[in-house]
Amino acid sequence: MKNLTTKQLQRIEKKKKKMAALLEITKLNDKDREAKILALKKSAEDDKSNDTDSSDISMEESTTRKRPYDEDIKETNLEITAEKECIEDTKEADVLANKKPRLSGDEYLKLRQELRERKKKLKVLPRFTLKAAGESASLTVNVKSEDRVPIFLSDVQHLLLYSLHGHHSPYLPTRWCHLEKYNRVTHTIVFVVEGLSLYHFMAYESIFSHITSKLEHRVEVVTPTAYGGSVVEDLAAVPITGIQCDRLLKQYGSLETAMKTTGDVIKLLRTVFPMHRDPSVNAENLKKLSELPITDKFPRTKLLLSLCQMVEENYPVPLKGVLAKKYGNYIMTKDAYVEANAKSPMFGLDCEMCKTTTGDLELTRISLVDERMNIIYDSLVKPDNPITDYLTRFSGITKEMLKGVTTTLSDVQQALRKLLPMDAILVGQSLNSDLHTLKMMHPYIIDTSVIFNITGDRYRKTKLQTLVREFLGERIQQNQSGHCSTEDSQASMKLVQLKLANSVDYGDAVLLGRCDMNALKMEVGKRTDEHKSFKTEVRKYATSIFKHVAKDQKTAAIVGNAEVMNEYSKYLTSSISIMDDENFDKNDQVRLVIADNDKQAVTRASQIAMEHAFILCHIRIEQEKLKDDKIEKTFRNVNKWVHKLWQHMALNGLACVIFAGENNASNGVCFINLKREVPEDCKIRA
Repeated sequence: MKNLTTKQLQRIEKKKKKMAALLEITKLNDKDREAKILALKKSAEDDKSNDTDSSDISMEESTTRKRPYDEDIKETNLEITAEKECIEDTKEADVLANKKPRLSGDEYLKLRQELRERKKKLKVLPRFTLKAAGESASLTVNVKSEDRVPIFLSDVQHLLLYSLHGHHSPYLPTRWCHLEKYNRVTHTIVFVVEGLSLYHFMAYESIFSHITSKLEHRVEVVTPTAYGGSVVEDLAAVPITGIQCDRLLKQYGSLETAMKTTGDVIKLLRTVFPMHRDPSVNAENLKKLSELPITDKFPRTKLLLSLCQMVEENYPVPLKGVLAKKYGNYIMTKDAYVEANAKSPMFGLDCEMCKTTTGDLELTRISLVDERMNIIYDSLVKPDNPITDYLTRFSGITKEMLKGVTTTLSDVQQALRKLLPMDAILVGQSLNSDLHTLKMMHPYIIDTSVIFNITGDRYRKTKLQTLVREFLGERIQQNQSGHCSTEDSQASMKLVQLKLANSVDYGDAVLLGRCDMNALKMEVGKRTDEHKSFKTEVRKYATSIFKHVAKDQKTAAIVGNAEVMNEYSKYLTSSISIMDDENFDKNDQVRLVIADNDKQAVTRASQIAMEHAFILCHIRIEQEKLKDDKIEKTFRNVNKWVHKLWQHMALNGLACVIFAGENNASNGVCFINLKREVPEDCKIRA
């Protein structure tokens, strides 16, 4: 029995909110009806009172007098007739009031032309909207911080790339947002403010009036500062990671060369998990570790989930900030890890769970196998709380099986910490649910539900039973008495070994770009010269975001002080035509503007904003300026600078302001919007 996914939980939450809203509307309608009924009764009583006062009959007589039946009928019929006449008069009045003046001739043709032009204009306007993952990170949708699941700075980078090249971009932002008519975006302006965080915006929101009024979309971002990384690197470096390069890879087939190194994946994991180099590894045996086992055709590290994927797939990750609260009672499989390599041992893991009085699933069995399919750990587990449902048809666990079992979750955790090496790679189907049940975190994960795909849609997972049947030709989970964790863990290991014996894109319809099962099972062995030249080109231009911007005769500008510019220079390769601010001309591709201070940087960025397809203005707020006596002035300046850049933007330009977070503390926040033309009626009112 698997835990509900993030999307399923979001759907349930949305349904609850809709039902609550419907209930409120129903209550309001009921109140309106009651008010109308009371008003009618009061009106009737007043009329009756007036009739009584005007008559010569006393109150006592009027209450005791009985009218003949036919008199009552006559009076009722008169009331009904009067009511019908009133309704007909009202309808006639409404028709006359709503009747539109008829147009003809030139006046009609002119209005029709205006409407056509307006419709045509609206059709070509770019639009930006948040998808489910974006709404989960939104400050306006989820006001409470504990409800938000932040996106990554790499997600923002994907949007920037897409705004420049659309579907030709190597990365797409489809995970969290949607940008329609990207080719109508006039230019993209990015304003990075290091030193400011989500906390600063939430605490002083009233000061950032221009941000709140101009930039509609606000999402929480796990910026590199939260885990000790580099903001410049995450924005400027565009790595080839295979799993997310669908558009390029569908056209050319294989990922083997494109994914030649996994430095980026390991590096990012190293910043989050406690990791160090193995002291026993020297230059000589380091070369041996990089050699592939005879059974593998590519390094197994190529199949590891990236940090972004782990968060997206709901794996427990020890990130600081908001996510730290969520996994506060989880422990790591080791106190420290060493970097995984091509010969790091793999272990198949699978857990079975039962429902307890807490309403959650708790661990009742765990199995761990090695690469030779030997069972190295298999144990039944006694949950901390009484079981309410054994879920036998899924878990295979019965009441009789758990009689006399004394092993607890804590015992299992300690056993795994002793058994697993420091570079162990855990293999399994949707291991996120298993790790949540174990309340443990691990850096190196190969998830068979991610690396195998027969739907052609990355977000539609295939059952382990189906994958095993189609790729291994075997049958599992056939027992009517439930699943077997040993069988499932061995099946996952066999699938990974099969993929390692073929290619990175083997069994993945997303990477192959087709859903033909026979094609999925074929090994892609032959490569043409055209493919080889493409891979060389990929390695060449995928080094920085500025190389992407320079395509199609577009130009970029980087604005910042000397320190910031020195960091960005690492991502400006010799293949890009670069020139300083004063000597830049139309034949150059990237303009470098070195400013003396933050104010000068913003001023210069606003002056040249209309000249380039991509402007990146990067400033750093010193800690001195965030002290109590200066903090409000600093925030007012930042707010004023955002307004200045916005004023100098072209219509339909994409604005992106990033508060890059605080070192090892609060997360960042990203503000996004497209600049629209102000309607004439709004201008008049203003």
